[in-house]
Amino acid sequence: MPGSRTGGPPAQRAVRRPPAPQRVRDNPLRVLHRRARKAWDRPLTAYYLILGGSLLITVLGLVMVYSASQITALQMALPGSFFFRKQFLAASIGAGLLLLASRMPVKLHRALAYPILAGAVFLMALVQVPGIGVAVNGNQNWLSLGGSFQIQPSEFGKLALVLWGADLIARKHDKKLLAQWKHMLVPLVPVAFLLLGLIMLGGDMGTAIILTAILFGLLWLAGAPTRLFVGVLSIAATIGVILIKTSPNRMARLSCIGATEPQSGPVDCWQAVHGIYALASGGIFGSGLGASVEKWGQLPEAHTDFIFAVTGEELGLAGTLSVLALFAALGYAGIRVAGRTEDPFVRYAAGGVTTWIVAQAVINIGAVLGLLPIAGVPLPLFSYGGSALLPTMFAIGLLIAFARDEPAARAALAMRQPRFGRKRAGGSAPDRGPRRWNTMRRRASAARTSGER
Repeated sequence: MPGSRTGGPPAQRAVRRPPAPQRVRDNPLRVLHRRARKAWDRPLTAYYLILGGSLLITVLGLVMVYSASQITALQMALPGSFFFRKQFLAASIGAGLLLLASRMPVKLHRALAYPILAGAVFLMALVQVPGIGVAVNGNQNWLSLGGSFQIQPSEFGKLALVLWGADLIARKHDKKLLAQWKHMLVPLVPVAFLLLGLIMLGGDMGTAIILTAILFGLLWLAGAPTRLFVGVLSIAATIGVILIKTSPNRMARLSCIGATEPQSGPVDCWQAVHGIYALASGGIFGSGLGASVEKWGQLPEAHTDFIFAVTGEELGLAGTLSVLALFAALGYAGIRVAGRTEDPFVRYAAGGVTTWIVAQAVINIGAVLGLLPIAGVPLPLFSYGGSALLPTMFAIGLLIAFARDEPAARAALAMRQPRFGRKRAGGSAPDRGPRRWNTMRRRASAARTSGER
């Protein structure tokens, strides 16, 4: 019979399935790339990058300020920790400003734009009053607060231009006025030129360059036409060339780009060359924290403008690359916040802050490396100087507030539960409903993943 060999009719025979194809093991590089891309796309990535990166830069900057400023303090008959204590005080106040700015709503930030601009203009004008303004290293851009404490109002001018410019462009964006070139330029460019004029009266061209970069960043984010952008850039470049040509000091700084000898002809390039010496003697891992040789009087401004050179000498290439990576992460996070928001003010303010910090870091590091002229600007969050640290930390707080305000980030933060639940008024056990719900969601996600595999 047909079914006698198998013990049953043909309809009841077991159907043999073809063997399942062996799973091809995925490329480890592709797996790593997929996981990294997934991590970058998480809602809170920008929030953690801004918060963690800024705190790491500030803490490492405090360590390097303490190391780089000891010899300078002793030469001035001051305690070795004098500059570190002042920087630590400024960082503590700045941390409070950062926390305050990160918790403020966007409407309050916009409301503060005009008062901060008015205060910055008033203080920058007050600097030029004889007997009130203080000159430091040939630049009269300081106000004395009594004792050894001084303030540089032009640093707050950067924050004022970012907030006020972002609010102005956002209002015109809502009214559909940015398509007209007059509304694109007025009154943004005249007010920016007012701030630039007050800064240049004191001779501080480095801060003026940063302010110009912020202006162009705002115009670019606002969608300025190419012809308009090139026109404003040409005017600024022409004014810059005139200011450089008419100043022997600025011409000397320009001539020191790429110099390899302290005395390059008639020009003294001592600071630029010894900055290169410091970086070159650091090697891969540096000579050790506190073991810098150039800070013993050879390198001027070792704890301010040229602290990156001391970092390269003491921490080596590994230390300098770490600092560059932190600034790159901070810049990426700022661009991500500006690109993902639907609020015009948040987009312009986040882009302005990112332009400010990245441009200042590039100018400072480029001068230390001998690729750019020495502009006399500090490394953001890293160099000594409370006047530069306070507004910068407030601006970082702005970025944190904007990163938290993203819809996906708000949802992710709302889902986070405290580790220990709170007891109810009747003393009952803590409510574990949300935690149990999150556990169920994770199990469902794991089941889906295993099913896909």
